[in-house]
Amino acid sequence: MFSISSHEIAEESKSSKGESFLKGTFILTVAGFVVKVIGSLNWIFVSRILGGEGIGLYQMAFPIYFFAMTVSQAGVPVAISIITAERVALKDIYGARRVFHISMGLMLITGLFFSVLTYFAADWLIEWHFIRDPRAYMAMVVLAPTVFFVTFLASSRGYLQGWQRMTPTAVSQIVEQIFRVITMILLASLLMPWGLDYAAAGASLGALAGAVTGLIVLVYYHIKLDRDIEKDYGHDLAPAPGTENESVVSIIRRIFTLSLPVSAASIMLPVVSNLDLMIVPQRLEVAGYSVNEATELFGYLTGMAVPLVNLSCIITASMAMSIVPAISEARALRDMKRVFSQTAASVRISNFVCFPAFVIVFVLATPIASLIYNAPGAGPAVMISAVSIVLLGLHQVSTGILQGLGHPTIPMVNMILAAAAKVVLNWELTAIPWLGIMGAAWATAADMGVAALINLFFIYRFIGYRMEFVQLLKTIFSAAIMAGAVYFFYDWTFAWWGIGTISTFGAVFFGCFIYIAAMLLTGGLVEGDLVRIPLIGRIGIRLLCRIGVMKEKPAE
Repeated sequence: MFSISSHEIAEESKSSKGESFLKGTFILTVAGFVVKVIGSLNWIFVSRILGGEGIGLYQMAFPIYFFAMTVSQAGVPVAISIITAERVALKDIYGARRVFHISMGLMLITGLFFSVLTYFAADWLIEWHFIRDPRAYMAMVVLAPTVFFVTFLASSRGYLQGWQRMTPTAVSQIVEQIFRVITMILLASLLMPWGLDYAAAGASLGALAGAVTGLIVLVYYHIKLDRDIEKDYGHDLAPAPGTENESVVSIIRRIFTLSLPVSAASIMLPVVSNLDLMIVPQRLEVAGYSVNEATELFGYLTGMAVPLVNLSCIITASMAMSIVPAISEARALRDMKRVFSQTAASVRISNFVCFPAFVIVFVLATPIASLIYNAPGAGPAVMISAVSIVLLGLHQVSTGILQGLGHPTIPMVNMILAAAAKVVLNWELTAIPWLGIMGAAWATAADMGVAALINLFFIYRFIGYRMEFVQLLKTIFSAAIMAGAVYFFYDWTFAWWGIGTISTFGAVFFGCFIYIAAMLLTGGLVEGDLVRIPLIGRIGIRLLCRIGVMKEKPAE
């Protein structure tokens, strides 16, 4: 019988930064979950409209837009948040507003520049075969103006976060996603009779619609903030002593000093996406596929398999965000025992959550691809991509731990090394005829695995933590039992009823029940870890206490 103290649960909610930090983290976590769910539902409908080939055209244009968007922001929103928070803490409201106005002017220039560059680069990228299918041209062109609006959107969120106002970011993210999804589905359907290139371009316009509506939401919150400032500080705001003569150049230099390390890390994601775009379709053609077939397979991987992997890791992504301040606080207090215990718990939770997700996606790859995307051909890419779930979860958590330990540069360097390994594997494996798109999926898994393992090596060097081998074996053993249960349950129910939807959902719930039971019987489930799992942790504890598996002890 497990037992857990309500005092322990309460302790997990405490922070040196008070309730505002926890409330902000919770709001952003919930918003992230809602956005992911809406996005996943969107891909279900859009994939059914466009099919694998249409999704491939969209995915060929999107990495170029993503790269331009990331470079145009250059980590400035994070810098704005940091500098604004500093000025507000010092009661330098005039200075905070001045930083915002200067940074927005800077974003106006960079956003406009990269938006125009994206527009005129479309022809060149197709002409030089960086984009293998010329039908992706229209999708890329319509994404160009979105770079301008998204740059403003991100910077505006950074300023409001500097005021410790997370609700505007959460609300704008949800509104942005809703309008993006509606526009994508509507325009993709309306333009489909004109051809796949027009339909993919219509879907791409969803990003512009979302960015504009998200920006409108933030305008409302900026007006609300200005009213609160006037109420609390009055109309006449003067610069803080010692900052009267601070030049625009000095402020811009400070912004870039803070933003460049963040930019260097964030830019790796679009770089890797663009490397995939340049290599995977080309090497699929070498393997013997036509241009259209290569485009369709690329859509299966990037537009169907990868979103499933990201959705499976939403809890570890939220946990990675929350572990950074927790580790930072413990390190500042020189409480290395607490640093070690939080690190160990984070890795255990990552494995606990990601292994069953891996089993579900791996064993039920084709039924899931058929049910969600109406694309059974995506099954092989989804099945191999499932391996990335466990590795991505470890990568996310280990990156958060290293950032909390004060070493943000290490994950960035590790991502570069992992990306190099991925390029080599993509080039070699994707061109093997019997592997094809599965070779690209294996390369993606290797990318996550290399980055995660190097992160764990450096964590060991800094605090002496090694992954708990016995605990890992218990998790793997429970996941293996779950895999057998899922496989036989699906086969048996499908043979009996012949209804894929019932068999798939039934297999998922039955498998999760078997996994939890196996973890409890082997002692692989540490009840204290449940407290730290975002959203579902306390719900799980209450449920297990109610059925008698856990026994809640009164607070001391």
